[in-house]
Amino acid sequence: MSKETLTITDNRTGKSYEVPITDETIRAMDLRQIKVNEADFGMMTYDPAFTNTAACRSAITFIDGDKGILRYRGYPVDDLAENASFLEVASLLINGELPNKDELAEFARQVTTHTFVHENVRTVIDGFRYDAHPMGMLVSTVSALSTFYPEAKQVLDAESRRLQMIRLIAKMPTLAAWSYRHSMGMPLVYPDNELSYSANFLSMMKRIAEPKYEAHPEIVKALDVLFILHADHEQNCSANTMRCIGSSRADPYSAVAGAAAALYGPLHGGANEAVLRMLQEIGSPDRVPEFMKSIKDGTSGRLMGFGHRVYKNYDPRAKVIKGLADKVFDIVGVRNPLLKVALELERIALEDEYFVERKLYPNVDFYSGLIYQALEIPVEMFPVLFAIPRTAGWLAQWEELLIDKDQKIARPRQIYTGEDERRYVPISER
Repeated sequence: MSKETLTITDNRTGKSYEVPITDETIRAMDLRQIKVNEADFGMMTYDPAFTNTAACRSAITFIDGDKGILRYRGYPVDDLAENASFLEVASLLINGELPNKDELAEFARQVTTHTFVHENVRTVIDGFRYDAHPMGMLVSTVSALSTFYPEAKQVLDAESRRLQMIRLIAKMPTLAAWSYRHSMGMPLVYPDNELSYSANFLSMMKRIAEPKYEAHPEIVKALDVLFILHADHEQNCSANTMRCIGSSRADPYSAVAGAAAALYGPLHGGANEAVLRMLQEIGSPDRVPEFMKSIKDGTSGRLMGFGHRVYKNYDPRAKVIKGLADKVFDIVGVRNPLLKVALELERIALEDEYFVERKLYPNVDFYSGLIYQALEIPVEMFPVLFAIPRTAGWLAQWEELLIDKDQKIARPRQIYTGEDERRYVPISER
């Protein structure tokens, strides 16, 4: 009978080591026993960008990139997108199970209770320049919230921790909408707690002079679906940042601000904006073949919105968003001409052997920007809309880290490549 171990032979010394295998992984610390001599530090792994390193055990999100599977707590994301509300999914992520009717009502009540922010936050918003980027404002104001709730530092207190999680899920749409309004030079709109989570956000963004803003129910549903699809995505850059900051036991507001800052980067939260710019550059469907040829021969840039670090199949979120785009365009009465460009790009990419061999399938960013554009949301707001739902996922990851006894403060190793010991030379002799 085979053993669940790995035998490693060090050809430098001829010694062999038996390392246990658990969940198809070996512990990096087990490699430290491999030494040339006792003074040796021991073997380490070198893995830039953590491409093949598991830094945690998690029960939150499962991804099988080869099969195009994404599940939250075991539930397929497309099933949740079709049947659940965002708050239902947020509750699932942080509590581990889908809530029943009474539990969901109580969770929604708690979130609704905390949608307002302290009036001094307005002063923070007003302090930004008129042309400040909404995401920069969001990162700053989320961080500032930690000063309003000093008890949030008690991260090992389960009751306090849960209160801060509710507050963050509740207040993110308010901060996001206020960042948008400030960037547009418009007065800030307070939450309307008679509205649903997504409808309230649209109201705070879009309301002008009407006593009550009423978004089309299907638009509200579409935004809810987009929030669900973006709620979590395993150990991505921003989730890893959330966990890294959380490992120092910083308060959750500071940790979310750090995660949002990671999301601010164009390689993470700015990908759908890059897709729009690419589609605008192509301009019309008849220019797609020429563009795709330039991608293949290396004379153009990257094919944005295709391929993924994890997925080597069709991103399951992209399938949902593609269908959602048609519904939104029908409701708003404007069919974005870039959709035809996108559809032609997708058709060629899924048929051309060059792209098929490289497993370049549409990802979640390919169609989401078109939907946001149809809703007249500027591209600067795209990462902000990403941050609102991802807060639920970040918080689930953060709490899971705090109660995981294997976790310590994050402190990766390095391979030092600098100079050996040198003596100081007086400046007059240099």
